[in-house]
Amino acid sequence: MANSHSAEILITVLYTELRRLAARSHWRYGAGETMRSTVLVSETFLKLRASPDFQDERHFLRTAALAMRQILVNHARARLTAKRGGGADVLLDDDLPVFWESDERLVALDDALRQLALVNQRLVDIVEYRFFGGFSEAETGELLGINERTVRREWVKAKALLLDHMQDA
Repeated sequence: MANSHSAEILITVLYTELRRLAARSHWRYGAGETMRSTVLVSETFLKLRASPDFQDERHFLRTAALAMRQILVNHARARLTAKRGGGADVLLDDDLPVFWESDERLVALDDALRQLALVNQRLVDIVEYRFFGGFSEAETGELLGINERTVRREWVKAKALLLDHMQDA
């Protein structure tokens, strides 16, 4: 890959951008949540450092949004296992906020996203960018190579399909 950049270079260059995204994303509920965003971004970077080279900034940001989704869902699953007496260690127990109604709802969202990916991966990409990555409609459109109106329309469609699937589950 002639145009590839190492994770270290992209992390250094884009750290400020991802902190900004985390600060305005759905898991921030006030001034006291700053540390929680920091923990999420730090965990994301630990995960990204283990990744292979990235092709470009777009590839890095896409991978970061997916990593945030995985970290939050894994955290929710671990908390649910611990609640059921599974004895799982929850390393970040109070460091990551519950930004959804509950851990159960976050796991249900992840399951619904897996089902939606079988039908329309771009809708899943939009949800990952907007919900987990905290990107605006314009930023999401730029990353996906589509216009902002398409992002807005497909964001509404994705939310409706996900809620429908989650209610049926």
